[in-house]
Amino acid sequence: MTVSPRVVVCHRQTEYDALLAHHGTRGQAAFFLSGRGRDLAEVEARHDAVRRGLDAVAAAIPLEWRRGSVEREDLARYLFTPDDIVVVVGQDGLVPNVAKYLDGQPVIGVNPDPAANAGLLCQAAPEQVADLLAAVVAGRASVEERTMVRLAVDDGQELLALNEIYVGQANHQSSRYTVRIGGPDGVAERQSSSGVLIGTGTGATGWCSSAARERHCDFALPTPADGRLAWFVREAWPSPNTGTAYTAGLLESSGELVLDVESDSLVAFGDGVEVDHLTLAWGQRVTVSVARRTLRLVGPPAP
Repeated sequence: MTVSPRVVVCHRQTEYDALLAHHGTRGQAAFFLSGRGRDLAEVEARHDAVRRGLDAVAAAIPLEWRRGSVEREDLARYLFTPDDIVVVVGQDGLVPNVAKYLDGQPVIGVNPDPAANAGLLCQAAPEQVADLLAAVVAGRASVEERTMVRLAVDDGQELLALNEIYVGQANHQSSRYTVRIGGPDGVAERQSSSGVLIGTGTGATGWCSSAARERHCDFALPTPADGRLAWFVREAWPSPNTGTAYTAGLLESSGELVLDVESDSLVAFGDGVEVDHLTLAWGQRVTVSVARRTLRLVGPPAP
């Protein structure tokens, strides 16, 4: 007996849902916004666009297929299976939130509101989902393998991210560590900075892009499918004990950036999600490299 495919639809609470949960009624939410010069109608319009997108995706899944649904807040507790097809409906930022919980499953990003969302990762329109699902099952979908970044701690903990990983103080104040470029035996420098940022080609359009512009870097940032990473030290401080010679560069696919922690506690988090972080103690070592996993992003159908 052949098991039917399973489609897992990932979404997040809309701003309208959050307002209702906080204020209790539509009228109270409207009153709250009006006092701040905003109109609830614009929030409702975005909410309605997301609901229409979710309804269109649900209708595009064949009746005989299995289906699941998960909100962003529940991703850490959701059990994805290897043969899932994942459909992300919403803003581009939801794709990185989902990516670190996957291992090879194809991802279809759906943009339900092009007027509000850039559509860099959520590239498909809701009405294209049926064709994309059929293409994935038939093995003829266009799939882009997007590089991810991995941080490994010497106690066995690890962190994956699609855009970038930040290592530093939770309050972004001075972090002390020794950076080693090229692995444990590479060139080393003790530093005090506002933290270290290591990003992929997908993240090159965000935080890493800002860091590169400020630094006037003489190297090009990697592309999304490029098996390299870019790294930047934020606001390195020169002192008799700390240097600023090594503050930016590229990591090749087999390269490593090693940090030996010399502060009481640092944090590491990925894709801007600070609440989902690892805490690093003095003396611990973290190693950052290209992840084995990739995001398998399904492209929109050919025109």
